[in-house]
Amino acid sequence: MDETLHIASLVVLARPEMFDAVKANLRLLDGLELHQESAAGKLVVVLEAVHEDQILQRIDQINNLPGVLNAALIYHELLEPEGDIE
Repeated sequence: MDETLHIASLVVLARPEMFDAVKANLRLLDGLELHQESAAGKLVVVLEAVHEDQILQRIDQINNLPGVLNAALIYHELLEPEGDIE
């Protein structure tokens, strides 16, 4: 790894009647993976970005998608380049 990498996980709550559309819209976003879902409209999403600001912007973008009720940050980790580990 040549640069710092931010990894974040979110729980996204969507309107059940719009769940498929929300998932389709999320799949269009770069640096985002869907991992788990429930019939109640909950999704576990993982984001990867070079800068923390990108994570925050992506969360705002997700919160503004039609059918999304809330996107909550659950976990954030900063991975340093391998050469910087002591």
